[in-house]
Amino acid sequence: MSSIPPVAADKATTTVVIYSGGMDSFTVLHRALSEGLTVHALSFDYGQRHARELDTARQVCASLGLPHQVVDIRAIHGLIDNSALTDPEQAMPEGDYDTDNLRATVVPNRNMILLSLAIAKAVNIGAERVDYGAHGGDHVLYPDCRPEFVEAMNHVAGIANFEPVQLHAPYLTVSKADILREGLAMGLDYRHTWTCYEGRELACGVCGSCRERLAAFAANGVTDPLAYSVDNAAGQR
Repeated sequence: MSSIPPVAADKATTTVVIYSGGMDSFTVLHRALSEGLTVHALSFDYGQRHARELDTARQVCASLGLPHQVVDIRAIHGLIDNSALTDPEQAMPEGDYDTDNLRATVVPNRNMILLSLAIAKAVNIGAERVDYGAHGGDHVLYPDCRPEFVEAMNHVAGIANFEPVQLHAPYLTVSKADILREGLAMGLDYRHTWTCYEGRELACGVCGSCRERLAAFAANGVTDPLAYSVDNAAGQR
């Protein structure tokens, strides 16, 4: 993996951060704030089973006093419901991220949809940038988190409107453990995040998203502050 690029001021003064409420976007949000940018947080309700993440996002933005918009796009649910993340009738795959057992968690064209809406928001409010938290660990499974996709979308964002918008994915080539390491160095409290693909009271600890999160904490030698519903999750911390 490549190293995380240093925080450096650019021409942007305002950014729209796609903020799911998860670890990666939580870190992206605070990284943008550390750059001194004016941040507008944007979240999406697309009918995801783990909509609890949106409550987490609301709470964080309220505590920071940030403008935050949750966009209800559940009307498109019938277009993207062939995924375990959007169909509660499907069993949620368990185990580490793997192309064989976690393809079911791919939501068709999700990032292109969300980025297009975020770019529109940026143009609408005069923001120069859109930030989102794609990272290297997603590349094996999610095509819309890969560098070639981000590069192409960045090109489109620069020509689709009269006002060009920069697409910024600062963690595109690094791991979740690297993202967490930077967040811990910023003093971030990850109890204010939600990662689990299940929308229950406690994180399940066995879905791919939980396992990747727990592995990131283990790689950094720290304990995940979230509570989990299964004993084996505690053993991975």
